[in-house]
Amino acid sequence: MAKQTICLVGRPNTGKSTLFNRIVGKKVAIIEDAPGITRDRIYSQASYNNIPFYLIDTGGIDIKDGDFNDEIKAQVEIGIEEADTIVFIVDSKDGITNNDMIIRDMLKKQNKRVVVAINKVDNSTGQKNIYEFYSLGFDEYYPISAEHGTGVNDLLKNLTEGYEEGYEDDDDNIKIAVIGRPNVGKSSLVNALLNEERVIVSDVAGTTRDAIDTKFTYNKEEYTLIDTAGLRKKGKIFESVEKYSLLRSMKAIDRSDVCLLVLDATTGIVEHDKHIAGYALEAGKPTVIVVNKWDTIEEKDDAIKEWTKTIKNNFQFMDYAKIVFLSAQTKKRIHTLMPEVLTSYNNSIKEVKTNVINDVIRDAFIETPPASFKGKKLKVYFTHQSGIKPPRFDIEVNSKGLVHFSYYRYLENKIRENIDFSGTPIIIQFKNKGEQDL
Repeated sequence: MAKQTICLVGRPNTGKSTLFNRIVGKKVAIIEDAPGITRDRIYSQASYNNIPFYLIDTGGIDIKDGDFNDEIKAQVEIGIEEADTIVFIVDSKDGITNNDMIIRDMLKKQNKRVVVAINKVDNSTGQKNIYEFYSLGFDEYYPISAEHGTGVNDLLKNLTEGYEEGYEDDDDNIKIAVIGRPNVGKSSLVNALLNEERVIVSDVAGTTRDAIDTKFTYNKEEYTLIDTAGLRKKGKIFESVEKYSLLRSMKAIDRSDVCLLVLDATTGIVEHDKHIAGYALEAGKPTVIVVNKWDTIEEKDDAIKEWTKTIKNNFQFMDYAKIVFLSAQTKKRIHTLMPEVLTSYNNSIKEVKTNVINDVIRDAFIETPPASFKGKKLKVYFTHQSGIKPPRFDIEVNSKGLVHFSYYRYLENKIRENIDFSGTPIIIQFKNKGEQDL
């Protein structure tokens, strides 16, 4: 069973973002500290009782001068379209407002499950107004306090009921997601790998709206390509709306085993390229950076050196990624891609013997001990690998609060110096002695 998508809607200041942040929690805190990643977080993966789902936050719907704000309306419509379940958040302190009724009418037209979350019930006024909202005419109501957490567990239990812990994909092939901005040549790259025109190719940005799965064979092994929807160029409305439509790409990234981040050699690197890469990093996916349209570049040897330097500077948070230069249109250098894909994937499932990783961490600790904090020194007791896809290492210490992010990066670099994890992220988890997994 696939993950469900839950969308939060409501008028401004009802507590949508507060509820979003409470549900998502601090799962991605270490990622947000990585240099080079700056973005608004309006959707994320989340879970309750080991049942994963996607969560979308939307802008507050507010009628001004008798009409919607076009941008907010477009955002909400995309969020609703992508959702399996809609959580309609209302403010118990204010009671039902005209904007609530407008949203009610909008949601009644959708063939979607709607759950009403009556927020801010943490005082007598909020408690008194709860039953007023039953007149909205939906079937499910949950009084909550997003700020204090009251009732949120009951809401999440209801939302995830009937869904399974984790989810299985019927396709056992290694899945390769082709991600990037529009018009960088993603579909052309898919066609080049397939060696046939099975995906519509157009010069109009945004031609591919949905993720498309296509199987192909390389060296007698079958693989699955996922061609994702690209990000539109910035515009008055689509600058914000595209954040929501990127959800389709995020789902493809989540399903993939390796991501191909396609860049355009003719336009260079833009901020959105880094945003997209950030989602692949956050999902823990091996990534190959593909510089496409290489046939348009003169003095190719010098250009490769310059591009490699520029990529390293712009993608510091992903400096492990493999880099390939090719032309999807002419198929020049296309043969260089799959070997890097397979190296990245194989490194993501690599398992390291416990004595080897302990030696690496111990030597790194002796070579550069961490700085003390308020007179306390970090002590490392034991290290072992706890998972793959991506490789995860648990380091048992006396106090994980003494670990600074810079020391995290130092240890990561030391692991990479001693063990080939090129192409894939790795995760280091510090745990206090005796601490168990949650």
